[in-house]
Amino acid sequence: MYARPISCNLSGPVLAALPSSVPPTIVLAVSGSIAAYKAVEVARLLKKAGARVIPLLTRSAREFVGAQTLAGITGEPVHEEMFDPGYPGEKHVELGRTADLVLIVPATADLLARIAAGRADDLLTALVLCARGPVLAAPAMHPRMWGHPATQRNVATLAADGRVSLIGPVEGEVASGERGMGRMADPAEIAHAALAAVETRDLAGIRIVVTAGPTVEDLDPVRFLGNRSTGKMGFAVAERAASRGASVTLVAGPVALATPRGVTRVDVRGALAMKEALWEAMGPDLGRADALIMSAAVADYRPAEQSATKRKRSAEALEIKLIPNPDLLAEVGAARTGTRPVLVGFAVETADDAGIVAYARGKLQAKRVDMVVANHAQDSFGREDNRATIVTANDAEALGVMSKRDLADRILDRVAQRCR
Repeated sequence: MYARPISCNLSGPVLAALPSSVPPTIVLAVSGSIAAYKAVEVARLLKKAGARVIPLLTRSAREFVGAQTLAGITGEPVHEEMFDPGYPGEKHVELGRTADLVLIVPATADLLARIAAGRADDLLTALVLCARGPVLAAPAMHPRMWGHPATQRNVATLAADGRVSLIGPVEGEVASGERGMGRMADPAEIAHAALAAVETRDLAGIRIVVTAGPTVEDLDPVRFLGNRSTGKMGFAVAERAASRGASVTLVAGPVALATPRGVTRVDVRGALAMKEALWEAMGPDLGRADALIMSAAVADYRPAEQSATKRKRSAEALEIKLIPNPDLLAEVGAARTGTRPVLVGFAVETADDAGIVAYARGKLQAKRVDMVVANHAQDSFGREDNRATIVTANDAEALGVMSKRDLADRILDRVAQRCR
């Protein structure tokens, strides 16, 4: 949980479905701020990601957003009062037991003050005291209210207690037209933080190096040899590994993708640069990594000579001598002396299913790795989804078409088992 308000990247990662078969339950509590209308978008994003969302409205929140709107978005009845004759048991206790996360969007200055004081004078504050899971709040208020010493004392109290985390506020324009620190964080950032708070952290303490994207080999200052890899698979692996608690270093070839939250990124261009970055990340004895997931499409060859000036067009045929690049994964496999780091390779081929699995098995043995993710080129490059077979020494698990994020989780499930 955050010890203090965190800053937000408003161009953060796209939300995707939660991998768990049992959806988390999030109580979305809306308090009385002009920013309350944004809670509807947060609810929509959480539902789209697969979470169960139970809405709660404070009395003042009803002035800004209607119960029917939240009920329609979430498919759940809206809770508004502490005492409800039609509700069995104590509502704040039952909701506190049910919720994997209590998410307050927005959180006003008054609400933060009441929570910091341990008040339980309405359903929301009583719920916060009863919550068995984490509580995440998105403050929204005028900058002068946020900067007031009383508000800052309350924020410090919440941080010291360690029971309520804050997402935001951020710098920006508020309802009055003035600018400053106090604007509520973007709904996508809030939803992302909420989903991260309820996800399994089964990779906590595990150090994972991921390679992603193509490498390109320069012919001259203008032209290069490359391939069609977009890096989406490797970036999905890095994003999911970080969300599950791993310490992730991402070595990326030239791609147009944002760095996943919590990931250390190293950008490279050619295969030799990727080799250098890879060994720097893993250490000369490979002791800095518990797993390497080699999803990059490393160029097999590079020009024997790189021209310092642009090669001019002519009517004559052009012959370019290519020399082999080092096999990065094979070098790591040969250097490994035990079972760490866990080594995962990728095989992108154009053969049929049986041929791809056969090739993957050969790669498994030749490169001395633990598993190979085998897929068809037409099923992977440039797509948001993938169809792959995970090949190990003992089996070959054929997976249906799934998002690259879901495939990343399937790969990481096996990595987690081997790292235990």
